[in-house]
Amino acid sequence: MAKRLWRNTTWARWRRVRQLVQILLFVFFVYLLFAALQRRVAFPLADLFLRLDPLGAMGAMLASREWIPKLGLALLTVGLTLLLGRVWCGWMCPLGSLLEWFSFPPRRSAGTLSPRWREVKYFILTITLTAAVFGSLTLLVLDPLALLTRTMTTVILPGLNYTINAVMTALYPVQPLWGILDAIESLMRGSVLPVKQPIFAGNALIAALFVVVIGLNAVADRFWCRYLCPLGALLALLSRVSLLRPFIGAACTDCGQCARVCRLDAIDTEDGHRIVPGECTVCLDCLAACPEKGIGFRPSVGKLPASAWLGANLLRRTPVSEPVPSQEQPQWPAPAQPYDPGRRQLLAAVATGVAGVVVLRTGLRAHHPQPQLIRPPGVEDEADFLARCLRCSQCMKVCPTSGLQPVMFETGLEGLWTPRLVPRAGYCNYGCNACGQVCPSHAIPALHLDRKRQAVMGVAVIDHNRCLPWAEGVPCIVCEEMCPVPNKAIRLEEVMVTDAQSQSTVVQRPHVLSDLCIGCGICEYQCPVAGKAAIQVYRQ
Repeated sequence: MAKRLWRNTTWARWRRVRQLVQILLFVFFVYLLFAALQRRVAFPLADLFLRLDPLGAMGAMLASREWIPKLGLALLTVGLTLLLGRVWCGWMCPLGSLLEWFSFPPRRSAGTLSPRWREVKYFILTITLTAAVFGSLTLLVLDPLALLTRTMTTVILPGLNYTINAVMTALYPVQPLWGILDAIESLMRGSVLPVKQPIFAGNALIAALFVVVIGLNAVADRFWCRYLCPLGALLALLSRVSLLRPFIGAACTDCGQCARVCRLDAIDTEDGHRIVPGECTVCLDCLAACPEKGIGFRPSVGKLPASAWLGANLLRRTPVSEPVPSQEQPQWPAPAQPYDPGRRQLLAAVATGVAGVVVLRTGLRAHHPQPQLIRPPGVEDEADFLARCLRCSQCMKVCPTSGLQPVMFETGLEGLWTPRLVPRAGYCNYGCNACGQVCPSHAIPALHLDRKRQAVMGVAVIDHNRCLPWAEGVPCIVCEEMCPVPNKAIRLEEVMVTDAQSQSTVVQRPHVLSDLCIGCGICEYQCPVAGKAAIQVYRQ
């Protein structure tokens, strides 16, 4: 009895270690968001979690047809998975940790869901990688790291800043609180909170997707991780050939404690008790709950090479259920499950991915995007950009003016949530090159500031029917004053006009020198004309 209690206490301590690691890594993830936002010391690590993402790395490399060195860090995650299983999902993934903490009371519906629902995540994974082979990364919007980063950038952080500003504004009339409010403002503004309120188009749709992901926990614990996550599906495939694997041995008394505490239903109880390695996230809950020495980790056994097993498993040439050679040792590779992707499912997913790419690329928007679709500085080839962009919103997070906005349907669905410059919302700062520095896939080139200042994004065009000096004879030289190009891409020409009182006056009319304009958009942003600006930037 004493030995059993010591063993349970040891695993309980390891489970607390896992929980502590989850908290620390989630806090680090959030810290990197703020560090990138304010260009603090950790700015070079702003994209660290995305660089560890094997799904994003594989998708971007398949789509761009080249090795992307910055994403090579994802091999660490692959190696860790091949060694220990899905530890990324149970220990390191910030979205997985968040879903674990936002758990709901157990629902009867969780037990009635068919295990075949697990096929969905493999279906999404296959479609995603198939589309990537044809140069489309649209479905990476469902990558868990991109999903969480995008939500934090466009919804949660702006909402937090707005709420704090509103509360401080409401409290400021209370004179005794002035000192406290001023201290909070000086402490947080610029170091934690942005100086300017971030605003993002389409953030309601981004928020809705995130709410759905969280809300599905009411149906089953970590529903997203069990049934939908494409990164989880990729790591599940790798986990089936992992070196160390959880097992249930001969000491098991079929008490069912392990199955009751497993959040992902990774323990098969239909024929005794058996842990499914592809679904196990190494959370250690079952080991801490086991009253006997019936569960643990051991090296897997077997002689079939991993490459041969993966091909056999995907094409269903191995039996769906194979007996474990010994109750004391897990089989290597792991036995296939009824919901594993078979030949028909694989072919159907590939066909769906190909058909999806064809549909996306034969739409009118794909061939004739809006003329005001201005990409970030350094982006020259639209197809190459779409083949690299992870839809992670890292660039939008670091843009100091909120000029970079998520694309909705301006290029069709293929460009969904990729970045574009919207000058009326914010211009491209002439002294900033942060977007290229934090882009994990080099979809936005990491240009030196001197080169970035020469990168042409578009060209400004003056609408003579709205421009004050042109249309109404009213003096205005804002666009020329604001132009940051050293030789001024906007020049003024003095002309004699008749004003509204029939008086002759001299005004300076602006002209754009298109060969000098870089399309930064500050002229459009600063234009004093209400509504649509009198000068607008168009793509070349």
